[in-house]
Amino acid sequence: MTTPNLIDEAADEAVTLTSELIRIDTTNTGDPATLTGEREAAEYVAEKLTEVGYEITYVESGGKNRHNVIARLAGADPSRGALLVHGHLDVVPADASEWSVHPFSGAVQDGYVWGRGAVDMKDMVGMSLALARHYKRHGIVPPRDIIFAFLADEEAGGQYGAQWLVDNRPELFEGATEAISEVGGFSITLRDNVRAYLIETAEKGIRWMTLRVRGTAGHGSMLHHDNAVTKLAEAVTRLGNHRFPIVLTDSVREFLAGVTEITGWDFPEDDIEGSVAKLGNISRMIGATLRDTANPTMLSAGYKANVIPSVAEATVDCRILPGRVEAFNRELDEILGPDIEREWLELPPVETTFDGALVDAMSAAVLAEDPGARTLPYMLSGGTDAKAFQKLGIRNFGFAPLKLPDDLDFSALFHGVDERVPVEALKFGTRVLDRFFRNS
Repeated sequence: MTTPNLIDEAADEAVTLTSELIRIDTTNTGDPATLTGEREAAEYVAEKLTEVGYEITYVESGGKNRHNVIARLAGADPSRGALLVHGHLDVVPADASEWSVHPFSGAVQDGYVWGRGAVDMKDMVGMSLALARHYKRHGIVPPRDIIFAFLADEEAGGQYGAQWLVDNRPELFEGATEAISEVGGFSITLRDNVRAYLIETAEKGIRWMTLRVRGTAGHGSMLHHDNAVTKLAEAVTRLGNHRFPIVLTDSVREFLAGVTEITGWDFPEDDIEGSVAKLGNISRMIGATLRDTANPTMLSAGYKANVIPSVAEATVDCRILPGRVEAFNRELDEILGPDIEREWLELPPVETTFDGALVDAMSAAVLAEDPGARTLPYMLSGGTDAKAFQKLGIRNFGFAPLKLPDDLDFSALFHGVDERVPVEALKFGTRVLDRFFRNS
C-alpha cells in the first residue's frame, strides 16, 4: 500500500507535470492549415513514461503532428476487464490579449496553475501521468490492468485521436471494459459546506452542422429576390430563437433527486428551469441538459461589398439528448424547410447507470479524502472521447476529481479566459485517483 509520504510526492509531481504540459502549445483550431498539433506534448508524455520503464505505443494518426501515446500497466488479475484512463492533449485556441497571464505560461501563482488546458484537460493528464510514473517507480501493482491513453484531436471530434484509434487500432484497448476521463468528479458546494462531487454518467450527442443556401449572384445595387444571404439569415434566426422541449432524462432526474435529498430544495417540473437556477454557477451546465440546443456559431458569405454571392453558409453547434435524435431531426425539418442544405459531423450521446463496483470505488475514494461529501451522477452538456470508446462496448464515466473552492465558477473556465486549476485541487485529485486505481 502506498504511504502518505510517497503519494504526496506524486501529488506534487502532478502539479509540475500539469504546468509543463500547459507550456506546450497544442492548439486545435479544427483547421489543418492553422492547428498546432499534439506532437511535442505526445513526445513529452512518451519520454516521461519510458523514463520509468513503460513500453509505449506511439501512434501517428495521419494528420500533420497528430500523435497519440498508449501504455498499459499490468494488474494483479489479468482475467479482469482493464480500466481505460484517457485524456486529450489538444486545447482550444486562446487570445493572449484577453488573459491576466499568458495562456501558455503554465504559471503557478496565487494558488492556481494557469493556462489553456488547465481544466480541459491537462490537469487530468498531469494527474494520471504522475500516478502512472509513481506506480512504475515503486512497483505498485493495481488490481487489474490500467490502460493509459494520451490522445489527439478531442476538441475537433477525435478524427485523429480516439475515433481514429477505435477504427484503426482497437487492439490497443483489448480487454478494456470501463473507462474514466474528463468533466466529472469535481465538487460543488450546495449548502452548509456540504459538497457533492458530480460523476458524469451521460453526455449529449454532438452535431456540428453546416447550413448552406444557394441563390442568384448579382450586382449589389440591383433589386434581388433570391439573395442567399437573406435566406440564410432568416433560417439561422429561426433556428437560433427556437426552444426545444424540456425532456428529463434518467441521469438528470437522479441528479436532481440527489440534490433534493441533500438540500431539501424542490425541482417542480412545471418550473424546472427556474428551480435549476438555484444551483448557482453550475446551473448553466445543468440547464443545458434539460433540452436539445442548436446554437449558430459562424457565418460565411460573399467576397465583396457590391457583389451578391450565390452561396451563404452558417455553422451551428447542436447538442442532442439521449433518445432525441429522430425528434430533433423532425424539428429541424419544420424550422429550416426544404431549401436549406445541411451536412454535419455527428457524434452520438453517451449514457450509463450510476451503479456497480466501479461507481462504489469512485465514491469510496472521494469520501476517504473528503468525509461527509456526496457523489451524484450528472449529464455533461458537452462531449468527450467517450463517444468513440463506447463503440468498443466500454462503459464510460467522467471522473477527474477536484475539490474546488466554493466561489470558483468552474464551468466558466472550460474554453474560457483565465482558465486555471487550484494547486490543492490537483493534489486532492491525485490522492483520490490513487485510492480509486488501487481499489477498482
